[in-house]
Amino acid sequence: EIMIVVAIIALLAAIAIPNLLRARLNANEARARAELRGLAGAIESYAAQEGLYPTSETNLTNITPPYLNIPICNQTKNGYIFNCSNLSPYGYTVSAEPQVCNATGIKNWTVTTGNIWTENNC
Repeated sequence: EIMIVVAIIALLAAIAIPNLLRARLNANEARARAELRGLAGAIESYAAQEGLYPTSETNLTNITPPYLNIPICNQTKNGYIFNCSNLSPYGYTVSAEPQVCNATGIKNWTVTTGNIWTENNC
């Protein structure tokens, strides 16, 4: 009887674990996309108000009221690395890529001047 119970538990685990891992990947990707959307929105709002794009993330966080409440650039959050290396007064390029491809996420996103999105698989 114990062997049957162990076999049933193993069967249920074999079915459930891949679904749970896929749900985690989906959650990481949704969170990364939302963070990137918030960052791009803050950059575009700053440009609409100030006339030029910000040259660093501190332009978005160190004013009252802030365009961005918490730093995102060059941070790793929920398995994604956020890169804001190309901020200039005339444009920007920000991106999010999985920390470990196919383990923490599958997709890369890049947002450029004008809130233009590109998506690629890693």
